Amino acid sequence: MEEIVNKVANSSLEVFDLEDYYPNGIRVQVDISHWLLEGFLLKEKDFREHLKNHDWSQYQDQYVAVNCSTDAVFPAWATILVAIHLAPFAKKIVNGTLEDLDSALYEELLPKIDYSFYENKSLIIKGCSKKPVPVRAYIIAAHYLQPFARSIMYGEACSAVPLFKKK
Repeated sequence: MEEIVNKVANSSLEVFDLEDYYPNGIRVQVDISHWLLEGFLLKEKDFREHLKNHDWSQYQDQYVAVNCSTDAVFPAWATILVAIHLAPFAKKIVNGTLEDLDSALYEELLPKIDYSFYENKSLIIKGCSKKPVPVRAYIIAAHYLQPFARSIMYGEACSAVPLFKKK
């Protein structure tokens, strides 16, 4: 009987796993529509009163995405005012969805990585993750890895999709 050899484990491929860089911490969505009349109309006095009475301390050391789940049209200052209330408590505040929040976190951390380890190496940007890694993070990672890597693939070693090869 022939010995089964794990060619993937014995290959010289390096794996770049964005999940390894995923910032730990609680992520929450703050929905402005809760403070709008019927979820759509901003009445300034009422809006300010809601913000004044809201317990902002519940967002202590959390990553916060501020958005509006309805199609309400409201002035930009409303979102800014919510962010000002959050500022003393939240680790990070973005306007948008939780995916926008994760993208912003990766946009901050990926430029700080030393990619020289991947100099002239074939690598796979790992595709499957248990954490919500946004597509934007993969694009940013590829951008920073490309000048160093000999080749870049995406996915898993058993089924990687070629993306880039140095000429």
